[in-house]
Amino acid sequence: MTVTCRKAEEGDLETLAAIIQGYAEKGIMLPRSKEMLKYTLDTFVVAEVDGKMVGCGSLCQLGKELVEIRSLGITDGYKGMGIGRKLVTFLEGEAREMGIPKVMALTYEVAFFEKIGYTVVPKEIFPEKVWKDCVHCKKQDCCDEIAVLKRLD
Repeated sequence: MTVTCRKAEEGDLETLAAIIQGYAEKGIMLPRSKEMLKYTLDTFVVAEVDGKMVGCGSLCQLGKELVEIRSLGITDGYKGMGIGRKLVTFLEGEAREMGIPKVMALTYEVAFFEKIGYTVVPKEIFPEKVWKDCVHCKKQDCCDEIAVLKRLD
């Protein structure tokens, strides 16, 4: 099995939308319209196994020193194979290239992030995230996601 990560391309939109929709239907990821995905395509990376797209993730800049990993997902049948770790490593490389020292995520998969060097932190330390996205979320007043943070420097 050969796993490769690369920047997303326009031809990836359908599969990208399907991966995210699958998670959104379970209530564990915010839904993204194809129009929104097309608009933010340059922030996405995809993982392929032997040429087939099986995962995705994106990086959203929240400030001069902070980016968020979001829309991180792997298709069924490919979980537990190290693909998520490869996507996160790729995204962290993007953050380093941007000169951004801190990467955060809101997640239900805390153990995954802890295994790769992230620490659980209070969500309240990210006012950038709260004002950019949380104000639009239906779970705003009862958010059950856990915030994790990693310093790259």
